[in-house]
Amino acid sequence: MNTTSTPEEPTADRYRRLAAALTDRVDAVPAKNWDAQSPCEGWTARDVLRHVVESQADFVTKVDLSVAPGPSVDDDPSAAWHHTRDAVQSILDDPAKADREYDGGFGTTTLRASFDTFFCADLIVHGWDIAHATGIEDTIDAADLEWVDAFAKSMGPAIRTPGAFGPELDAPVDANQQTAVLAFLGRKA
Repeated sequence: MNTTSTPEEPTADRYRRLAAALTDRVDAVPAKNWDAQSPCEGWTARDVLRHVVESQADFVTKVDLSVAPGPSVDDDPSAAWHHTRDAVQSILDDPAKADREYDGGFGTTTLRASFDTFFCADLIVHGWDIAHATGIEDTIDAADLEWVDAFAKSMGPAIRTPGAFGPELDAPVDANQQTAVLAFLGRKA
């Protein structure tokens, strides 16, 4: 799957592409590995996916939309993700829904803008968390890695607020780009 992003990539297309990459990872996780410890302290791979599913479903309520209840991450992680992904994609594909405004921590913005930044970054980083925890391929596409790095650094100190990313870790001097970016995001690759 090509995961190369471009600056002109519409939000719905970026989400579709990154969600497909996460779907590939989620669908590849052996059932016995969902309870493996993730790079997120105190969270299993299942907990990370639960966070992705619940945070996306909860966030759309900011603009009076909803994701219908679906399968549980506890019972069927893959089905739970597919359900949420499809519901969010449907919202992002509809400009009248995606462009709804809300007042957020950085001022008035749109659902589209939040998914284009925060939630697309989550798809990349939490996809790595799940893959790394469960022993499946965890390489992040180079263009997506550059994109998430630029986004994270553009956030300044806000990137370290509760619910965002943990403290930056020291990366080895000879670290590759993925290891360095993940260290900036508080993860040891």
